Amino acid sequence: MSSAAEPRFQLDNGTPGTLGVSGVLSFETAAAALRAIQSALAAGSVARLDLTGVHQSDSAGLACVLAVTAEADRRGRTLQVVQIPAGMRVLAQVCEVEPLIA
Repeated sequence: MSSAAEPRFQLDNGTPGTLGVSGVLSFETAAAALRAIQSALAAGSVARLDLTGVHQSDSAGLACVLAVTAEADRRGRTLQVVQIPAGMRVLAQVCEVEPLIA
């Protein structure tokens, strides 16, 4: 049994119109992060998703961000994703989905 803390993500809606995401967006956290981000977006007038604080991500984290942007698009809302971590940006380029989050 590992004594390491479970990877976590956090949301910050302290800046009007912006939802900040920090921590880890990975297979372990992506489903919960997706639910939390979608809930925060539905509850307010968020126009920007700021990933400045994301220090670790993988393909599940990228999928989470893609799902959030797709949901905003379905609702007729524009959601700008800013400060995409370098690793996530490279993964998006390799998967040829960067235009969907850029």
